[in-house]
Amino acid sequence: MPAYKAPLRDMQFVLHELLQTEQLYQQMPKYQENVSLELINQYLEVAADFCENELAPLNRIGDQQGCHLDKGKVTTPDGFKEAYQKYTELGFTSLTADTAYGGQGLPTLLRISISEMLCGSNWAWAMYQGLSHGAMRTIEHHGTEEQKQTYLTQLVSGKWTGTMCLTEAQAGSDLGLVRTKAEPNEDGSYSITGEKIFISAGEHDLTENIIHIVLARLPNAPAGTKGISLFIVPKFNVDEAGNLADRNRVVCSAIEHKMGIHGNATCVLNFDGAKGFLIGPEHRGLNCMFTFMNTARIGTAVQGLAASEISFQGALTYAKDRLAMRSLSGAKYPDKNADPIIVHPAVRTMLMTQKAFSEGGRALAYFLAQHADILEVSNNPEQQKLSDELLAFLTPIAKAFLTESGNESAKHGVQVFGGHGFIAEHGMEQIVRDARISTLYEGTTEIQALDLLARKVLKSGGKLLQNMIQLIEEFVEHHSGHTALIPYTEKLTELTKQWNGITQEISEKAKQSPEEIGAASVDYLYFSSYVVFAYLWARMAQVADEKLQAGTSDEQFYRAKLTTAKFFYQKLLIRTQTHLAAIRSGAESVMELEQNHFCF
Repeated sequence: MPAYKAPLRDMQFVLHELLQTEQLYQQMPKYQENVSLELINQYLEVAADFCENELAPLNRIGDQQGCHLDKGKVTTPDGFKEAYQKYTELGFTSLTADTAYGGQGLPTLLRISISEMLCGSNWAWAMYQGLSHGAMRTIEHHGTEEQKQTYLTQLVSGKWTGTMCLTEAQAGSDLGLVRTKAEPNEDGSYSITGEKIFISAGEHDLTENIIHIVLARLPNAPAGTKGISLFIVPKFNVDEAGNLADRNRVVCSAIEHKMGIHGNATCVLNFDGAKGFLIGPEHRGLNCMFTFMNTARIGTAVQGLAASEISFQGALTYAKDRLAMRSLSGAKYPDKNADPIIVHPAVRTMLMTQKAFSEGGRALAYFLAQHADILEVSNNPEQQKLSDELLAFLTPIAKAFLTESGNESAKHGVQVFGGHGFIAEHGMEQIVRDARISTLYEGTTEIQALDLLARKVLKSGGKLLQNMIQLIEEFVEHHSGHTALIPYTEKLTELTKQWNGITQEISEKAKQSPEEIGAASVDYLYFSSYVVFAYLWARMAQVADEKLQAGTSDEQFYRAKLTTAKFFYQKLLIRTQTHLAAIRSGAESVMELEQNHFCF
């Protein structure tokens, strides 16, 4: 496997220089006392050490060994349990949880930063703790005080882990088709019966108990999504004193044999009259679950970012060492029998693409996390509203584009290695296999695209889009006199005009045929994603240029940042025009062919 090195310098650039975390969080009463540059860096350094030295060496082991099921019990790969114990000892499970339930009350932004390192060093292992966080959030926001004391405190401590049980064989993205039943018991609990599939971390040996968050239907519930309720279903029942009691009637009947993430147990769970407890109001389970799902989608975006980063690291190291042919402009290393392949433009293009996606993805993921914190703790209602709307608009973009660009980066990583990239011992093909799931779970790219265009843009009358465009226009106006930024500001102005124009065109076409929305949605998502990246890369270029003008001892870092921004604008941003042309071509050729005529 590529040796993982936490990208601390760039993480600190985004956190401290681009997003100015300390200055912003000092304005939030909740974080005034405990969020500082020093504290953030301390946590990042501890997490980096854990990821580089504990998790990364287990990555290939997890891939090779996988998980094993025996009579309903799952054994995780060698070292996974010990790593989890150390993770809890370091206090990472309690990072962002409410202090009233044993948490540290730190920002989501810090958790997301650490999550990037966890996923980059060992994706499959990171999923065990990632699912727990979602369960914590759901109980924290929607559970009763008794549920919080019984379940949340144990999840926060890391003593127990959690899952998200949505999917059924007939109900994936369309959760209105869920059939799992919940029958009320005399004691106020419910009897849960049904089968859930694709349950990540659904059964394992890392902790003594697992808390399943389950979607199910009450008797006589309305059809569709309005008839779904949400339940806590523990692996082991818990007595009044909080001690483990008898085994609940939920069993892992199978684990999936997957393309990648072999170290994580993806389970089929059978609920056979299992005891469960209602979370939130009846028939409002999907609304409560969105707390979990939105968290999970940002987490999945971070997985895509992590794939870009680790693939870039592996490809860069190899490109510096691998000798093949001479530079087209003459030998760069005449003392060697060939030049390292990093001298070749084709290889450089792949490396720069990975670098642009990784650093741009980091900026977007952290930007989102910061707005999640503002939404949660700011005492400025106007700012909270804006952050809420930006999150709604940007979450499908981040989830879809960071995972798709992560897959592209992983592909480039294998390509840089050539034939060696196809060989398992180098670890590059594992990144491809692991990364592939990210565009599928937590809503496929196509689902995210429909969510963005149909729900977030058109349904809001363009309001959510205009929030983002306004941020871009404010940046352009504020830096209109900044000579070094002219190539960026001029391009941003052009792109925002195109963004508004194509949105209006789709809206008009959709009045004649709703299929136009579906036909345009994926290209619209990509167009939007590249524009959002362009905005963030322009902001990063602005920071880098100002640092250079002021004088700095870290000149090489900032010049590299400017060069990467230049590459993104010159080589990758042009893709917007292809997506624009595809949108304008409309739905006719997509929908014209009869389904029986696809093949003869």
